[in-house]
Amino acid sequence: MQLTEYADGFDLTLAGRVVLRHRRSEPAVFIGSGRPTVRMNHGHFHLEDYVVSRVPLTHAVITALAGAIRISLSPSATATPVLEIRVAGEGEERTVTFAGAEASINRLWLRIAAEPQERVWGGGEQLSYFDMRGRHFPLWTSEPGVGRDKSTLLTFKADQKDGGGGDYYNTNYPQPTYISSRRYALHIETTAYCAFDFRHPGFHELEIWAIPQRIELWSADHFVDLVSALATRFGRQPPLPDWVLGGAIIGLKDGARSFDRLASFAAADAAIAALWCEDWVGVRETSFGRRLFWDWKWNPQRYPHLDRKIAALKARGVRFLGYVNPYLCVDGSLYAVAAAAGYLALSPENDEPYRLDFGEFHCGIVDFTNSAAVEWFEEHVIGRNMLDFGLSGWMADFGEYLPTDVRLASGLDGMLAHNAWPTLWAKVNADAVARRGMTGETLFFMRAGFTGVQAYCPLLWAGDQSVDFSRHDGLQTVICAALSSGLLGNAYHHSDIGGYTSLFGNVRTAELIQRWTEMAAFTAVMRSHEGNRPEENLQIDQDPQVLAHFARMTRIHRHLAPYLAALSREAAATGLPVQRALFLHFEDDPRAYESQTTYLYGADLLVAPVILGGVSSWRAYLPAGAAWVHVWSHAEFAGGVDVEVAAPLGEPPVFYRKGSAFETLFAALARL
Repeated sequence: MQLTEYADGFDLTLAGRVVLRHRRSEPAVFIGSGRPTVRMNHGHFHLEDYVVSRVPLTHAVITALAGAIRISLSPSATATPVLEIRVAGEGEERTVTFAGAEASINRLWLRIAAEPQERVWGGGEQLSYFDMRGRHFPLWTSEPGVGRDKSTLLTFKADQKDGGGGDYYNTNYPQPTYISSRRYALHIETTAYCAFDFRHPGFHELEIWAIPQRIELWSADHFVDLVSALATRFGRQPPLPDWVLGGAIIGLKDGARSFDRLASFAAADAAIAALWCEDWVGVRETSFGRRLFWDWKWNPQRYPHLDRKIAALKARGVRFLGYVNPYLCVDGSLYAVAAAAGYLALSPENDEPYRLDFGEFHCGIVDFTNSAAVEWFEEHVIGRNMLDFGLSGWMADFGEYLPTDVRLASGLDGMLAHNAWPTLWAKVNADAVARRGMTGETLFFMRAGFTGVQAYCPLLWAGDQSVDFSRHDGLQTVICAALSSGLLGNAYHHSDIGGYTSLFGNVRTAELIQRWTEMAAFTAVMRSHEGNRPEENLQIDQDPQVLAHFARMTRIHRHLAPYLAALSREAAATGLPVQRALFLHFEDDPRAYESQTTYLYGADLLVAPVILGGVSSWRAYLPAGAAWVHVWSHAEFAGGVDVEVAAPLGEPPVFYRKGSAFETLFAALARL
């Protein structure tokens, strides 16, 4: 890090890249205060800020210290400094810390130098836009919404119903971290609300509703090194369990009938790794659809003799997965236990548990800032009720709903606890698994996240997409989600095959299920889901053609197990994700930066999923710097060109790099 002083300011550079460009007429730092208004409805948050003050810090005094640079900032040359910035670090990593701000200061705006053609990626898990440049991104964990496009009828209806339509920036997993095409990365260490504004050609404005603990910076000559550095910083997942490489996780929530239906998948010669029954705890019917009974233990009425059936499945090489979340329904047995023991977060009005409305039923919030509550949930709920019972994994759902007016045992303010909650929830799951010595063998998956979730969550899932091909809430959004989160150290990502949310007459088609299945075969994990309204939507085992197609794709996924195992080992060693943006391996090709719906599966497979309905051919760009072979026809193509290939159902556009060490494995795909 170098600092160059000028008569009216300074430039702060990181490995030759200007990061802060400060001039008296164009200051880089603003401080102030604000009063937020937060409204929540069923996990949808509406935040407004009344800015009381925003003061530009125009005057800077620079002091060189041993191994650091101190910048004292004030509103004018005659004013007392009100904020001190200290820059320190070694090698290609730097840390910026702040001091001296009064307690009343709860807003910071920082302008990072930018270039007009610069691209930026990250922001956690983004669903609509991979390249974030030109847009504003609030970073607050929440329900993403239904439709997520204010111009569509589906989003309008969801907004009219309960404000649940969402927008392009809403995400279960935000993170105040980005990577720039200028080959540096920036992270804000805070759990406060943040917003990244990438709309100005000359700077990126970072807004933080607190003085952050620090800002961290990395630089590298290659993107793979930046990704590896971020994975090291935030934590790396263990390798995928061997059992999950054996096929798909079949999601059924049909009570005891689920086992009979699983037999139909086996009869179709599907490669089956596990049966996932999220309704193992029982169900309740609501206007949204079939919901689970949130009392985290086996429901023997819905699943008689489940313990014996789990053992029988495992003897056949098939695991059993369940479901859990961090809330307890008030009409369940565990709620009474937790409330009596003081394990639940409290209401702001009194010392009673905070009862959160989840739509026609209420729940208590397990307080993960209470060490006794954490111990109970890890040992009794996850340890005894789930792991000891025989579960090999589960969906660790939710984590986004923490109200900002909640009272926590730690005294942490709800505005700071809200974004932290998904990471605390992930840690509870990871620590419960570690207690039983089952890390790397048990697989739980989460949709919610924030900084540090990487160290605990072994597998992300993309959340509750609509059951369609829509631009902002359908099939293609899960590709963007995988690519954006993958840059920040999340190696493994997957989605609900066929989508989840079916509302207002929007239902699955056979074509959608098949196209989603084709994409899922080339991701870390294949997992189906029946959706929120199973009776209204086509299920895989209800259509012989869809089932046969699904079974074949599971065999393709299993065939690629040696390659996926190698990618898993690579992820553990380097932090590189399984699904990768094209530019990670083709930095010198300008067109490799353009697509967010084509991805590399490892370094040697290029996947360009069909993301629209009613088409039988597909156009894809093959990056320059390699020769490519079409998996199904064996046709060879030079890199740096657009190609159009036939893409009937069952032949998704997939190409392998000629000369790959896995060339024989890839070439055999066409025979499956």
